[in-house]
Parts: sequence; structure tokens; C-alpha cells
Amino acid sequence: MGNTYIGLLRGINVSGQKKIKMAELRRVLEEIGLQKVKTYIQSGNIVFEGGNIEQNDLQRYIFDAIYQNFGFEVPVFLLNKEEIEHVLNKSPFMDTDGENRLYYVWLRTSPKHDLVEQFNQHQFKHEDYFVTDKCVYLLCKNGYGRAKLNNNYIENKLKVEATTRNRKTMLKLVEMIDS
Repeated sequence: MGNTYIGLLRGINVSGQKKIKMAELRRVLEEIGLQKVKTYIQSGNIVFEGGNIEQNDLQRYIFDAIYQNFGFEVPVFLLNKEEIEHVLNKSPFMDTDGENRLYYVWLRTSPKHDLVEQFNQHQFKHEDYFVTDKCVYLLCKNGYGRAKLNNNYIENKLKVEATTRNRKTMLKLVEMIDS
């Protein structure tokens, strides 16, 4: 058995952009050697075994396979179960009402300290956040669809690639590893 990962693809099947059918994605990923590939909903959530291939190499292989087979670039974020559980368990908003309003903006790299300090000066009505090296925790009291503090805003201000998922999706992906 190899290392099991959760892959988060940024920006597929959103508003008719970068369309990928999950059955085709599973086929492509199996063709490059990934095993036990499972997907969850249409927004690019994957659980798979990657053998003994290094995590950075796997990200590049998946990125290249998507580009070669579907014709567009898609940022790929790979996480293991322990990374996800750590972030989920450290959420500063767990004691708040409305767990379905919790979102996790996964960061490709750690943002620079001065950018985080500038970012932390901003306040948003109906939105709370907390920035770490790996994740920006979001509490969107009126839902993510209405949030001013969205993935694009965070990428722009912190100068990092990011992808966002809600708590329900993250819990389901962890559950899929165990099933």
C-alpha cells in the first residue's frame, strides 16, 4: 500500500470553466499510475494512493496529465490525512454557531509575514478569518457565495496560490480515506 493523498484541484467545473467529468479524471489519473482513485462531487476532490512517489512529483504528474488530456492548467494541492485533520482540529471557529459556514483556504506556500500583517488589517462584515502558514480559516456568516473574502481575494493579497473547501467536504474526504 502506498501513501494516500487527498488532491484538491483549483477552479474546475466552476461557472462552465475548465470542465472535467470525474469519470474521465479518474481514468486519466489511473493511467499515470495512481491507485484506488475516488472522486467526490464535481469540484475536483480526489482521494488516491500514490505509491512511493514523492508528493511534489505527484503534484506535477497530476498537473501535467490534466494539461495533456484536457488542455488547461489546473493547480493541484495534495494533502495527507494528518495534515487535514490537524488543520480541521485547530479551527479557531469550531465553537461558533453554524459549522456549515466554515471554510478552509488551503495555501500552496506560506505567505510572507509582512503580507499577513497587511492582510490582518482588513475587516469584513459578516466574515471572520484567521491566517496560518498552511490555511486561512474562514467563517462566512452569510455563506461563501456572498463573501467578499474569497479565494481570489486571498490569493491576490497574500501572493500565494490557494483553493477553498467547506468543512463538510473536508470531513467527507477524510472519511473516504478510511473507507
